[in-house]
Amino acid sequence: MDDDPYRMSPLRDGPANRISVEEKITEIARIGIVGLFAYFSLTLIAPFAIILVWAAILAVALYPAYAALTVILGARPRLAAGLITLVCLVVIVGPLAAIAVSFAEGVQTLLTKLNDGSMLIPLPPEGVRDWPLVGERLHSAWSMASGSLDAVLRQFEPSLLQAGGKALGKIASIGVDLLGFVVSVIIAGFLFGSGERLANTAQGFASRIGGDRGIGFVRLAAATIRNVARGVIGVALLQAFLCGLVLSLFKVPAPGAIAFVVLMLCIVQIGPALILLPVIVWAWAEMDFAPAMLLTLLLIPLFVIDNVMKPILVARGLSTPTLVILLGVLGGTLAYGLIGLFLGPIILSVFHDLLMVWIRSDAVPETPLPEPSPISRPT
Repeated sequence: MDDDPYRMSPLRDGPANRISVEEKITEIARIGIVGLFAYFSLTLIAPFAIILVWAAILAVALYPAYAALTVILGARPRLAAGLITLVCLVVIVGPLAAIAVSFAEGVQTLLTKLNDGSMLIPLPPEGVRDWPLVGERLHSAWSMASGSLDAVLRQFEPSLLQAGGKALGKIASIGVDLLGFVVSVIIAGFLFGSGERLANTAQGFASRIGGDRGIGFVRLAAATIRNVARGVIGVALLQAFLCGLVLSLFKVPAPGAIAFVVLMLCIVQIGPALILLPVIVWAWAEMDFAPAMLLTLLLIPLFVIDNVMKPILVARGLSTPTLVILLGVLGGTLAYGLIGLFLGPIILSVFHDLLMVWIRSDAVPETPLPEPSPISRPT
């Protein structure tokens, strides 16, 4: 009996074992090469990732409009894509640029007045003292600021300097963000033509990973993108644009800044009343009766326009909680600037809806929105 422990067993040293080891080494090499190419590819597209993601979201949100317009134009997809791209540049980017530039100018003017000491703050109303919890402290701080703004600024100088530096940095990046927004819209226009092929590719990839459930996730994600993009962001953009237009016509100070705040409040589902009611009060205190009444009549419909538009634009109601949208707005804006203001709530809403469906693992997500019919292309 051979008890040599160093002698290899035929089962261990046979041809089958050598083939198995070679196959494993080959498989590891393949994974390594694919991973290396994936790493370098991600490194190359990383600077443009946000722009590409926003372009894909725009393409998904506007694809039904593109499909309908292609049919109306007699199966001319390139013309339809060009028209939708042009409309987006005029209707979305144009007013957004005006609001952003006006907001930047308003903030710059405010900082200039704070620096040269020309900003005057009126005395607080006595009724502020009666406000619960914060009334006394707010009245005291307000009185101090109205009497000597320099003293208040010196007291909070470190915090103001830090906040001012961040604010100036964000203002300086608005131009870059607007350029990225324009590039995203143009890229989305090129994606319309290959929309069906990209959708089939995404569904095929999801099917390989999760079968029918994976396809359901892809369709649920597309439906959520359309709901949030059209029913939340689209309506918010409309309200902000109309607000800025009305305030500009009546020469209200800082219309762009007010419209920008309205945009954020409408996206997070709070509504514009929080900022427009003080504007109406200011108008009745500073304007004559006729212009104040006309401004009030024009601003009041902005309070309820979302209640009319959302049922039309949202397919089956928006199930995403307001807190998720709020976190998406704040986190997206802080992380990615102007594009993040719109990108954040959409991505977080998609993740929330997919997570909720995944938790309810006994149900396969159905298609929330009907898929657009195939587009006949000219021969």
